[in-house]
Amino acid sequence: MMINQQHLDYDALNALKEVMEDDFLLLIETFLADSKNRLLTLQSLSNSSDNDAIRRAAHSFKGSCSNIGVLYLASLCGSLEHQALESRIENFSEDIRCIEEEFSLVQKMLLDYLK
Repeated sequence: MMINQQHLDYDALNALKEVMEDDFLLLIETFLADSKNRLLTLQSLSNSSDNDAIRRAAHSFKGSCSNIGVLYLASLCGSLEHQALESRIENFSEDIRCIEEEFSLVQKMLLDYLK
């Protein structure tokens, strides 16, 4: 699923950094820790047929990503949310793998951004 992947919205990050000032580091650290928990939740649902739980978890993760400008990860979560809404989760394991890989990349990019 290769689309135009803009991983981070640097304009959004710069705006947040300006507004949050000294709390910006805490915001990013919280996002990263929270995202790891959201990934664990999605992984725990990998053998589930509870489409609504999958949809809610993906929706919540999508919102968290959107709030700080993590664009491609938000779109992957949005795609999973949409699939769960339509009860089309046959590729759930692959979707989770893509989300995990993108989070790994985004985590490195965010930590580099903080330097």
